[in-house]
Amino acid sequence: MNRITEELQKAGTFFIATVEGDQPRVRPFGAVAEFEGKTYICTNNTKACYAQMLANPKTEISASGSDGTWLRISGELVRDDRDEARAAMLEANPGLGMMYHVGDGIFEVLYLTNVTGKKFSFTAAPEELA
Repeated sequence: MNRITEELQKAGTFFIATVEGDQPRVRPFGAVAEFEGKTYICTNNTKACYAQMLANPKTEISASGSDGTWLRISGELVRDDRDEARAAMLEANPGLGMMYHVGDGIFEVLYLTNVTGKKFSFTAAPEELA
C-alpha cells in the first residue's frame, strides 16, 4: 500500500481543501482507498465540492494523528469513471454501501496525481510520504 493511502486510513478523518472562485472551501472526508497504486477518494456528484474539484483539480489534504503528528498532502484530483474503481472504493469502505452503489449515477471516485506529501511532528524532522 502506498504511504499516502496508509496515512489517510490511519487518520480516519481528513480534510480536503478546494476552491470556489476565490474562496477556499474545506470539508471532512473519511473514505480512502488504493486502486492500481493510486490514492482514491469519493464523493457525490450533486455536491458543490465535486463541481469545485472538476473546475480546479488542485487540492490540499490535511489530517491529524492521535500521536501528535499531522499530514499535509498536495496534488490534483482526477475523476475515474470506471466501475472497477468504484467497486474498489466500496470494498475498502463497506460503510459507503449505505449511501452509494456502482451504477447509481451519483457515486464518483477521484484519484490523486502529481502528489506530494509530508508527515510532520513537533519532535522529529518532516517525513516524505510521496
